[in-house]
Amino acid sequence: MRSPWAIRATAAAVCPLIVLLANCSRSESSTSPTAPELEDEPDLRIGVVVDADRVLISGQGRFAVIGGGDVLARASGETDYTVVPDGRGIVLSGGPAGGRYERLTFVSLDESRFLEIDGKAYRGIVEAYPIGGSLTVVNELAIESYLVGVVNAEMGRRSREEQAAVEAQAIVARTYALKNRGKNGAAGFDLRASVADQAYGGVSAETDAGWSAVRATAGQVLTHGGGLVTTFFHSTCGGSTASPPEAFRTVRSTPYLRSVSDRHSSGHYCDISPRYRWTVEWDAETLGRILRRTLPTALGIDDTSVGVIRDVRVHQTGPSNRATEVRVEVDRGDIPVYGPDVRRVFQTPEGRMLGSTAFQFDAEVREGHVHRLTASGGGWGHGVGMCQWGAVGRARAGHDAETIVTTYFPGTRVERWY
Repeated sequence: MRSPWAIRATAAAVCPLIVLLANCSRSESSTSPTAPELEDEPDLRIGVVVDADRVLISGQGRFAVIGGGDVLARASGETDYTVVPDGRGIVLSGGPAGGRYERLTFVSLDESRFLEIDGKAYRGIVEAYPIGGSLTVVNELAIESYLVGVVNAEMGRRSREEQAAVEAQAIVARTYALKNRGKNGAAGFDLRASVADQAYGGVSAETDAGWSAVRATAGQVLTHGGGLVTTFFHSTCGGSTASPPEAFRTVRSTPYLRSVSDRHSSGHYCDISPRYRWTVEWDAETLGRILRRTLPTALGIDDTSVGVIRDVRVHQTGPSNRATEVRVEVDRGDIPVYGPDVRRVFQTPEGRMLGSTAFQFDAEVREGHVHRLTASGGGWGHGVGMCQWGAVGRARAGHDAETIVTTYFPGTRVERWY
């Protein structure tokens, strides 16, 4: 069991202060489902805004502004506070209690109304503080409420027949969150609210299906050997998930992190994905411009080393047939590009990272140089761990959430940790 984190201690300390201001009253109306109340449910600190120079904080209803353990002001839903760093702290303006502070906490006084950060609503409390001359804004809330803002932000809106996929995402996301608590401790929070960790959209990302999935799997995590597993997930595997060395430099293969086939009797579970198959083409001028920019950045070589592009080919593939080494032939010889760098080196003509490394190249060579290069690929994302579209396909086929997650993470167990 794990003890609740600072949000409950903060609430306990704050409530006696705001009792005098608002009687800690609760609104009778509610526009969103009520958060589940689980015994020993952990809390998380989510870095919603990091390294900013200005943030707008407001509330849908009444809210309190707290600094140094004291209630500085009670504000209405019409009050918009601007918070900026100034080198000596943070400056608050726009309503009562304007001034300079080391750290501020914002607490909603209406249970069914939420705080807003740059117009986006969040449950729990909000803290603002400076780090290195910039502003950080953290949303602190119970993990199950956090997960409801994650599952559909990651999976999109799913139908009833696909609900097991959303439940699988809840289990995997909960495991990730608990495994990575304190990951960004030096910055004062656990996880970022982006794909750097997990996409978290706050209240606007919540759906009835998301609440149902989180409640149905409350406290459930993936374990191996009695401990939390390292979880990864991605959009579309394209046929088989990847082994970690195909995608990452520092993540090793484990019994539960390895290539898993997504095949069924007549195709693949993820072939319903709009990104199941894709094609990218580069003409000679575009390819040269991109590689002369990306190769030096990724490999630390001099840009003069990238002259005429004479050929491009996949030299080696991994267990899932992803490209683990690509050779770029130039005037001076071959430049090897390894799996973890391939997607950002071979950017699309629009400047986006390549969809996956599950591809083959077709180089049209004329007069000793590549005239046109075509990548024919499958899948989307790094490919390691749970295939989200594959999970949807498995749910449509009748697989339950436990079957889905233990298939993509073989040898693991689903256990309830709180």
